[in-house]
Amino acid sequence: MISLLHIPPVWLVFCVFLAWCQGRYLPFGMSVDHPVTHMMAGLMIGAGLLLMAAALRAFWRHKTTVIPHQEPQRLITDGVFARTRNPIYLGDTLLLAGLILRFDAVPSLVLVPAFVWWIEHQFIIPEEDRMRRIFRAEFARYEQKVRRWV
Repeated sequence: MISLLHIPPVWLVFCVFLAWCQGRYLPFGMSVDHPVTHMMAGLMIGAGLLLMAAALRAFWRHKTTVIPHQEPQRLITDGVFARTRNPIYLGDTLLLAGLILRFDAVPSLVLVPAFVWWIEHQFIIPEEDRMRRIFRAEFARYEQKVRRWV
């Protein structure tokens, strides 16, 4: 059984909750509340959700697992995976940043690089090591062609 701490969306929800609490209860007199900020937040949230949906569709279409700790049956290199090796994590990051802006939780913007660092070290690097062992030369070619984030 996988612990909740080994499920990436749990970390996203945790960061979103922290940002919401900070924006709501500890604003520290900082604000970027402006219609342009709200528009940027909406675009980031929408882009994040679209990236995640496109990646999930690709996993379903290729009949392979989306669960980070399971062995994939296929290497997906088309669609959104032709632009980024980690579209779901990139989508999570955009979603987090957009929600932080929407919550007007300016100090919580430090959560974005912290989230990226944590996800990369706890999930992405182990996943890529697993892909190297399973797909060998195919993953090596893919890794040279497509960047980890963007």
